[in-house]
Amino acid sequence: MALSTIRPGTSSATAIGTMAVLAVIYCGTALSVTPLTTRELASHCIHYPANPLGPDAIFCVRYIQGFIDGAVATDERVMVNVAAEYSRTESFSERALRTRGGQRLEKYGPTVYAEFCLGDPVALKTVVEQVVRDLEEGIISEQNPLARAAVYQTLRTTFSCAEEADE
Repeated sequence: MALSTIRPGTSSATAIGTMAVLAVIYCGTALSVTPLTTRELASHCIHYPANPLGPDAIFCVRYIQGFIDGAVATDERVMVNVAAEYSRTESFSERALRTRGGQRLEKYGPTVYAEFCLGDPVALKTVVEQVVRDLEEGIISEQNPLARAAVYQTLRTTFSCAEEADE
């Protein structure tokens, strides 16, 4: 659309400004993140057992891998922030909490505070196969309408941290 067709007599600056505002409004809506539903994830993951290298299966694997990577990055950052906060003068109880937290992190890995542990290298294939099984059973789909909640539930349930072992 040419600037002259917007409205006769409108200055170029006004027309460009109007178009810029409309573009921002349009892009803001177009670029918003819509959460993936469990049903949508299941529609991709259902193809994993028959064709693990197919496009739907790859989507499923990459979603789960991205979820885990995000949890690891977030938990590591949280630990750095907690350590920085405790580096100031601390009480005995704060020091005990900090050192116990460090031991848990070393033992279980960076996802310990997300309540799942993949500290001993767990193959991504193992995690994906468990998520796929849980999606096929439909239980996590009913309880968690969003894919992130369904994947998180599987991780917490199947790959929980064995805290009772160190108490």
